[in-house]
This record gives sequence, C-alpha cells and structure tokens, in this order.
Amino acid sequence: MSLASKTVFTLSCVATVSTIAYVHYKQQFDQEQLRLGVIRDKENQDRRKRENLHILNKQQALAEELRRSEAEKDKLTNLAL
Repeated sequence: MSLASKTVFTLSCVATVSTIAYVHYKQQFDQEQLRLGVIRDKENQDRRKRENLHILNKQQALAEELRRSEAEKDKLTNLAL
C-alpha cells in the first residue's frame, strides 16, 4: 500500500471512531437531560401543589372569617329589630 492510501485509511478510521464516540456521548447526554427534565417537572408540580394548598387554606380561613362576620351582623340586626 502506498503512503497516501495508508494516510487516507488512517484518517477514515479516526473519523469513524470519533463519530461513533461523539454519537454515543450525545445520546447519553440527551438521555440525562430528559431524565433531569422529568425530575424538574415533578418538582415544579409538587411546588405548585403546595402553593395551591396554601392558597386554599387561606381562602378557607377567609371564608370562615366572613361567615363569622355575617353571623355577627345578623345577630346585631336581629337585636336592633
């Protein structure tokens, strides 16, 4: 084999191995990013759930306060009559 054909063959082998290594690395990287995305989505979902429960509890407390206030107004109205 001539020197030129050996050089081309070597460069082709290096390019092939490099391409395979890069594709393998990229697949692992993408898979890890997908997994992290699922974890982030779950964390966001849990955070939103906690926030919604907090808001619900505040609304329930306000509703109870309103009921008590309305009951007091009714009592005062009935006493005034």
